[in-house]
Amino acid sequence: MKEYKMRRGETLEERIPDMEATVEEYFGPITGTTEYKGSDLYVVDEPDNPVFERVVAGAVSYGSKKDRLGVEFEERDPTELGPDDLEAAGDAVDAKNDFLLEATGRDAKSRRDSMKRAVEDDAPDY
Repeated sequence: MKEYKMRRGETLEERIPDMEATVEEYFGPITGTTEYKGSDLYVVDEPDNPVFERVVAGAVSYGSKKDRLGVEFEERDPTELGPDDLEAAGDAVDAKNDFLLEATGRDAKSRRDSMKRAVEDDAPDY
């Protein structure tokens, strides 16, 4: 499970007031929920895009801190995909990036840079 922060001064609730509808819009009908760190996240067991095997997404609450977006994209092995499914791979990447941009306000480069900083901050000093 990956967690994403929002841009400074923004909250997930402001960016996506209806998480359930947004997840359904991007990935397909929600089939259930799963618990992660005390928060219920939405599960799409049969996503519209054949590249995805399963999608889990939702708000992870941290009490006094701002909520974070929790997501997990389970993708099929590319060797299992047929030619038509491979064409959907570009759409799958677009769906992931568009969803993350809408939720966090950060593009792919900004999200990578933020994760690099988080890893560097967690590195032990020797």
